[in-house]
Amino acid sequence: MSTAVASRTFTLIIPVYCNEGSLPELFRQILEVEQQLLAQKVALQLIFVDDGSRDASYEKLKKIKADRPQTVVVKLTRNFGATAACKAGLAFATGDACALGSADLQDPLYLVPQMVDHWLAGAKFVACVREGRDDPPATRVFASFANWTIRRFVMPTYPKGGFDIALLDRVLWEKLRDAGKSVNSSLMSYWLGWSPVVIPYRREKRLHDRSMWSFSKKLVYFIDSLMVFSILPLRLLSAIGITVAFAAIVYGGVIVTSAVFGERDVPGFATIVTLLAFFSGIQLAILAAIGEYIWRIFDEINRRPEAVVESVL
Repeated sequence: MSTAVASRTFTLIIPVYCNEGSLPELFRQILEVEQQLLAQKVALQLIFVDDGSRDASYEKLKKIKADRPQTVVVKLTRNFGATAACKAGLAFATGDACALGSADLQDPLYLVPQMVDHWLAGAKFVACVREGRDDPPATRVFASFANWTIRRFVMPTYPKGGFDIALLDRVLWEKLRDAGKSVNSSLMSYWLGWSPVVIPYRREKRLHDRSMWSFSKKLVYFIDSLMVFSILPLRLLSAIGITVAFAAIVYGGVIVTSAVFGERDVPGFATIVTLLAFFSGIQLAILAAIGEYIWRIFDEINRRPEAVVESVL
């Protein structure tokens, strides 16, 4: 079927970082999805963003480009992270709706036609929510903790299992493209206020390559999500500081009163050193939290690009 019959365009953006093993199968599945989209009279704009891969991923992407010439391949100068890579891809998006996919095949592409069906029926936001995941135990535990924290302290309506793949109408993805740095795209999608149509699915086991999404990257992403969308860390530390200060005042009053009436000796060196160390730790923790927020202010206003594009095919 020719793309000439398509009345609307759907953009699929896939960041790639060391995914050479999964790209051939990914492309095969994308071609199947494209045929289903054409049956729905929707054309596919496919954008790959190579996020500084150190393997043969870019060579595989050039082959995909040769096999499907209308594919857009964006190459970044180095690894800037999945969020920056996705936003770099959004700069080239022209579709009436858009989705951010993954190259590891853990979030299945058969979800795309289902999302498009809901979009064609009028939905602006369609989220594929994880009901389970075939990941290592440590990954599942951390993901559960992160999602619980987000739901409890940042966004109560956020899905319990979280999600990575979602369809956003143009009115939404343009706002995501223009958002500030270090923005969690999933949280940002919910923050915009549109109620999503939910499609449940199970995250599949990784079969190709080794995941480059390390624990340290997950932890930084989690902290960024908290600090970008919530003032909770600063308020929590402030509450701790106020509580400790009040306890110190009460304790000091008891000591002074006891010394005045001769009921006990003034505490000695060990007590003073312990209290000084404790209060210094609290002060440093509060200053660190303030510094995190100040850094984010600086990072937003210093006009440094989120990602640098080396070439576009």
